[in-house]
Amino acid sequence: MNKIFLAIESSCDETAAAVVVDGRQVLSNVVQSSAKLHERFGGVVPELASRAHVEAVVPVVDQALAEAGISLADLTGLGVCAGPGLLGSLIVGVSAAKALAFASGKPLIAVHHLASHIAANYLAHPYLEPPFLALVVSGAHSHIVEVQDYTTFKILARTRDDAPGEAYDKISRELGLAYPGGPKLDRLAREGNSQCIDLPRPHFEGSLDFSFSGIKTASLNALNKAKQQAKTRLVRREDILSNADLAAAFQEAVVASLLDHVSLALDQTASKKLVLAGGVSANSWLRDQTQALCQDRGLDLYMPPLALCTDNAAMTAAQTYYAYQAGERADLRLNATAMWELGTPLPS
Repeated sequence: MNKIFLAIESSCDETAAAVVVDGRQVLSNVVQSSAKLHERFGGVVPELASRAHVEAVVPVVDQALAEAGISLADLTGLGVCAGPGLLGSLIVGVSAAKALAFASGKPLIAVHHLASHIAANYLAHPYLEPPFLALVVSGAHSHIVEVQDYTTFKILARTRDDAPGEAYDKISRELGLAYPGGPKLDRLAREGNSQCIDLPRPHFEGSLDFSFSGIKTASLNALNKAKQQAKTRLVRREDILSNADLAAAFQEAVVASLLDHVSLALDQTASKKLVLAGGVSANSWLRDQTQALCQDRGLDLYMPPLALCTDNAAMTAAQTYYAYQAGERADLRLNATAMWELGTPLPS
């Protein structure tokens, strides 16, 4: 018998609800973003995001059920992203899911945000099954994960400072690109020369961990140096270092760093399948270079379509199914948590 799950995602600035059957078939996937509210601030303002979630969550859930053509009574259970993320935003989604679980008498399942991003690939690739290696890259996270089973994860690497998305946002702001700057920087980089400046590719001896603060700082230093030289020479800064060239060099360094570490992880695990996940997996250069890497090594590559890269509830509903199958349940005392290590129990 088919198992149908409604899930809610509200970890950042998207309010989302979706209905998915058996972890693979999407019946509805509704996303309402508050990004426009944050544009003039150059990034997400947590209080504004929380208020937007409060206003949107009920209409979004209603729309998801209506588009799926079902009612609460038809559900097997309810899933919700309980962390990690912005605490105020998460609380709205968790509160809504608990209310629906109480009203319907259906089981409630707490889902990890990064596990959901990985699960987006199950929706896009119906025959994908663990084990495999996953590179999860988002605004706040950067992980290499050995996915041993649908709910069993081993973290092989993480960032020790900035996440790639954070670095992208910082460089985008310095280049005058409106929030969200990542997609705009990606397009701009296609017009530039990535070899115009030399940027670091950080490594830690004996570790696969990432570091992106050095790449970010070196990029900012190059930009400031170009500004000073422009003043001295009485020319435009763009004549010394163009926005497109800086964007290309920065993006090349970030992607090269990510894939250098992934190559080492592939050597260690002998995995034949690589999965790309997370918001930054929408980046065109990362997708191109990951495809090239997998072709060179004879690996199977799985990437979600762009619509499933960024935060959405279909991915949460997909992971809800596998968590439910593994016997995971939450009760009405469930709390959201801003910090939650992938592969560990939800903090109490």
